[in-house]
Amino acid sequence: MKHFLALFFALISSFLFTGLAKAQVSVKDSALNISMIYASYGYGMPGGDLDERFGFSNQIGIGFMHKAQNGWSYSFEGNFIFRDGVKNQADLLSGILTSDGYLIDESGVFANVMLTQRGFTLWAKAGKLLPVIGPNPNSGLLLQFGAGMMQHKIRIDVPNNTAPQLKGDYSKGYDHLCNGPAISQFIGYQHLGNSRKLNFYAGLEFVQAFTFSRRAYYFNDMVRPEEKRIDLLSSVKVGWHLPLYKKTKQSFYYY
Repeated sequence: MKHFLALFFALISSFLFTGLAKAQVSVKDSALNISMIYASYGYGMPGGDLDERFGFSNQIGIGFMHKAQNGWSYSFEGNFIFRDGVKNQADLLSGILTSDGYLIDESGVFANVMLTQRGFTLWAKAGKLLPVIGPNPNSGLLLQFGAGMMQHKIRIDVPNNTAPQLKGDYSKGYDHLCNGPAISQFIGYQHLGNSRKLNFYAGLEFVQAFTFSRRAYYFNDMVRPEEKRIDLLSSVKVGWHLPLYKKTKQSFYYY
């Protein structure tokens, strides 16, 4: 994951300079050739194989977009996925639980085990802005298609790390780590305010990920996993743009 994030932020940094150099200033009167960084929040409903393991999830993202004057755009985006709790929690650890569903730690008392969802997506996106609504040619219907990857797993947390059954590499036999290639589609509204202060987008995003298990063995099921999954995620997303406008030049005349 560290290598993906390093590449992602390197790409953003390289395009920021280009965006600053080419940006224009007239938001209201003409379509702009402009670069933007943005932050986003999404709330997603799982589908396909993802629905068997997790419920509704939260997504926090950051990205970089460059929009050309003709409305075409490209962007790079990363999202962190998380939620509390997983489905069928008792079944995931049933091989190491008591008949009453408790885990006994190294002190002989019941351990408090917390299972949560953790994951991320990385995207390269291309899109088109259709200025059919909004206050200026830089606002309107936004359509995007993305290609990238998704990863998700079950995070296993035991306070004070008191359960040897789930310490270190043992937890990897229960976390169901999966990742793989993914595609996405987005439809929504993008708004760049005439005053350059109110800049946002909102819409629906649909993700289809073709993931595989990345663990050699599932301890609880006592099998070598050969999962070929189709993970679906449908989200409502909102985001805040920070356009990189170029400052206007000041001219001075002397007589």
